[in-house]
Amino acid sequence: MKPTATPLHLIGVLAATALLVGCAATGMSGGTGPANVRLGPASGVPQPQQGAPVQGNLVFTQEGDVVRVSGSITGLKSGAAHAFHVHEKGDCGSADFSSAGSHFNPTGARHGAHGGAAGQHHLGDMPQLMADAQGTARVSFTSSSLTLQGPNSIVGKAVIVHRDPDDVNAQPVGNAGPRLACGVIARGN
Repeated sequence: MKPTATPLHLIGVLAATALLVGCAATGMSGGTGPANVRLGPASGVPQPQQGAPVQGNLVFTQEGDVVRVSGSITGLKSGAAHAFHVHEKGDCGSADFSSAGSHFNPTGARHGAHGGAAGQHHLGDMPQLMADAQGTARVSFTSSSLTLQGPNSIVGKAVIVHRDPDDVNAQPVGNAGPRLACGVIARGN
């Protein structure tokens, strides 16, 4: 029996499919679906509430040129502000979450307030979390700095919740204190 040749158009379809699967696996896809984060507590850092470690869930949704961020985080210090950033590595493996690296800052900007008047801040700088009397922070904001697409995508990066507020002036990261919770931003979880 004589072998048959694969038509050229099928080779192109197979190559394009392999490329899309590879990009999706590495977080480089231009997909439009939301990205999610499940935050878990640090084992190497004392938590603000005994028996109620810091944890939460967030959803990042690309809406044109902005990203909508929503969700909630529990176990925080009652009535306190907490710094909240996207960090450069999607690695929550160390007990104190130092494995997540520093703030996500691909443009080399100075640290500052997200949405501040000067407009100068790391791409990973996000608004402060404010815990209510029960230690829960409700998250709901939009950002024109964050993106789920392209070379500065936050997909695959870590979100860190810190013990202290971000003073937004101290360089390079705002004196935010120890890292209480960490989660990796992933598509479609």
